[in-house]
Amino acid sequence: MMPSTCIHEAGRAASAAPRAHLRRFNQPIRGSRKLAAWGGLSIAALLVSACGSSGSRQDDAAANAALVAQGQQIFRFDTFGDETKWTDTLRMHEVITAAVDPTTALSVGLKVDAEALPAAVVTGIQNGTISLTSPATTIALLKLNAVVGLKGTVENIGGTDTLTHVGTTCALCHSTVDNSFAPGIGKRLDGWPNRDLNPGAIIALSPALDAATKAVFNSWGPGKYDPRFNLDGKNGPQVIPPAYGLAGIHRITSTGDGEDIAYWNRYVGVTQMGGHGSFSEPRTGVNVTNGTDDLISSKLPALQAYQLSLNAPPPPAGSFDAAAAARGQLVFNGAGTCSTCHSGSLLTDANSTLHLASEVVSEPEAAGVPSYASRSATGKYRTAPLHGLWQHAPYFHNGSAPTLDAVVQTYNTKKSLGLSNADMADLVAYLKSL
Repeated sequence: MMPSTCIHEAGRAASAAPRAHLRRFNQPIRGSRKLAAWGGLSIAALLVSACGSSGSRQDDAAANAALVAQGQQIFRFDTFGDETKWTDTLRMHEVITAAVDPTTALSVGLKVDAEALPAAVVTGIQNGTISLTSPATTIALLKLNAVVGLKGTVENIGGTDTLTHVGTTCALCHSTVDNSFAPGIGKRLDGWPNRDLNPGAIIALSPALDAATKAVFNSWGPGKYDPRFNLDGKNGPQVIPPAYGLAGIHRITSTGDGEDIAYWNRYVGVTQMGGHGSFSEPRTGVNVTNGTDDLISSKLPALQAYQLSLNAPPPPAGSFDAAAAARGQLVFNGAGTCSTCHSGSLLTDANSTLHLASEVVSEPEAAGVPSYASRSATGKYRTAPLHGLWQHAPYFHNGSAPTLDAVVQTYNTKKSLGLSNADMADLVAYLKSL
């Protein structure tokens, strides 16, 4: 049914059309009434069509909002059945039950969602009646779905809450919290890389791993993860990337392997998380299938929609000198030659160009570490987008630059840019403003 406002506007337009025609041409209407009526009805039809288009757009927006909401739940809470890996194979539920209290969990970078905590739990943490040195408290937090990125199944066995299964979600590495309650406890910040997380140290707690494998995992350190080690046996951990600010960017990984987020979500979901489904990449020879069912494919559209809705965070007020940033923008576009690759509104040429390892300043890798590009499907690197850059140190794919000052100094040296100290300081201020 046509909305009443559209009916009113269409009727008004139809009756006004002949008069408008007369005013426009300043002459009598010599055509038949039928022609005049046709003209009025045409305008009315256009208005009705516009109303219909508006309704369609509203429907599309509602459908997209529903898809994004679904994707948020997947991003935060869906394990894709990876309990098969983390429980059945790595036996991490045993580790948590025996030795992972909240204090230990926070020390390896795990985060707690304060908004998932009932008032009584908040009060108990504040007054000390709830122990932060007991694994039973960790199990209670898992039961509340309050540990960011971990999904636990807690059953009452013999009168005691018992963790029987545990799995991981996308949020484990790609969410953090704002520390509004306490360090490591606060409101979720989805899409922010958890640079406090030490995934290698967490995995190394598994009793199912041998000493040599544990040594590799323990070598990674906070904020780093090697998403190919379990496939090619080479050790070269990468900085955990942000999952925000990706709208419009097709090459979302540092080596640009896939054309959309869904490619990497499938890769990580299957080959790293251990979710049920399949991933195949002929360029690297990777072909992995977990389980006999597919718990990933149907969720990829919603998951991608949610990630594309995550904007890069603006810099905090007062975190950079605006005048210096304005000068730095001139350096960025001029002597610094940054805009040659960090181009356009997205500040990256990733959609059209990939770069050889010899072209980037983040290689060669540290001594003994293989080129990450050489382990990828493209053998090259994409130019990283820069929005939200202030937030996610360290920098470059391998974290070899601890600060933005180090980034600029590295470029100035390796590219022989000849920038002065003042130029470099201004450029850093501009990068902090993005």
